[in-house]
Amino acid sequence: MNFLKSNRLNDLRYEIRGPVYEKALDLESQGYTIIKLNIGNPAPFGFDAPDEIVHDIILNIRNAQGYSDSRGLFAARKAVMHYTQNLGIKDVAINDVYIGNGVSELILLTMQALINEGDEVLVPSPDYPLWTTSVALSGGKPVHYLCDEQADWNPDLVDLESKITSRTRAIVVINPNNPTGAVYDKHVLQGIARIAEKHQLILFADEIYDKILYDGVVHHPMATMVEDTLCISMGGLSKNYRAAGFRGGWLVLSGAKHRAKSYIEGLTLLASMRLCANVPTQYAIQTALGGYQSINDLILPTGRLYRQIQYAYDRITAIPGLSCVKPKGSLYIFPKIDLSQFRIASDDDFVFDLLDEQKVLVVAGTGFNYVHDDHFRIVCLPSVDDLTLALDRIEAFLESRRK
Repeated sequence: MNFLKSNRLNDLRYEIRGPVYEKALDLESQGYTIIKLNIGNPAPFGFDAPDEIVHDIILNIRNAQGYSDSRGLFAARKAVMHYTQNLGIKDVAINDVYIGNGVSELILLTMQALINEGDEVLVPSPDYPLWTTSVALSGGKPVHYLCDEQADWNPDLVDLESKITSRTRAIVVINPNNPTGAVYDKHVLQGIARIAEKHQLILFADEIYDKILYDGVVHHPMATMVEDTLCISMGGLSKNYRAAGFRGGWLVLSGAKHRAKSYIEGLTLLASMRLCANVPTQYAIQTALGGYQSINDLILPTGRLYRQIQYAYDRITAIPGLSCVKPKGSLYIFPKIDLSQFRIASDDDFVFDLLDEQKVLVVAGTGFNYVHDDHFRIVCLPSVDDLTLALDRIEAFLESRRK
């Protein structure tokens, strides 16, 4: 008898660490050096967490030996509460904040607490694929609404509302966006809020990149625009504070909480079942949110993140057959391949052949549940020198495939 995986996993994909990633590992085992542009993990590229965060964890490590409250340490939650108040989010109390092992864990918890078999959740296309897989893993149906490349990747509100059915429970908004680098216009966010209120849908706002913004772009928190439905906002230490491995994230309940008592009870139950989030990292949250925001130095025109993403954009758009909407935030660039100019059948073929021939690892656009098979995502965390080498190889590969 063979032991089979759950049927719920049959159609799930997480291409950021999917088959092409496994192929890269196999090539490494053969002695090849792979340029990895597939994962938004700051540490391998020399982005260290601020010293004061590391110091606080070290100093409090003995205090972190036991479980905390299932929602999280009081000081950590209070720091998040104060942060939301500074953003202009109304009526957030201490018990409206839940600390998690990164936002990834909280995404799954929020879906499991909400979804009955066959319920639908609207997710952007392209998306961060953990949202799609978490909906499906919880027994729901992810329904993808379009983000419009011609409108700086802002969501198409007409398409979004047209996909609402009697089974729709929630709308997911990822802003700043992974993989496109979009930062949504205020009027678009207001439109999404009105649609959610009109149809009585929960709003999930994934705002993990809310401080990584370029060229003076302003991020508008979704929760500041919602009153007549429940809004759940998510943030964490992984990107803004370059502490991905510490696994420190949070969610915040706001809006019409009085109409979500049953759901909140379910969320609290699931939070209790995992006992608590890792405690050492929770001692860093107050320091992170209240201390010097070193991310602001990195996103200035003289800062390393800005220079790298600007360089990648300039190089990509200079290659005939590639085009790209300039990222306004996050850590990524999402180029489009004009397949008619190349002997390339799809983004999957491009990604596998690029890895095989040039030893550069990127992720296909369809791995982010995008409807067209002609995009790919590049992580812009490597230094300009490393990006130069990678983009030289990408350009050489495309020239070898040019019709």
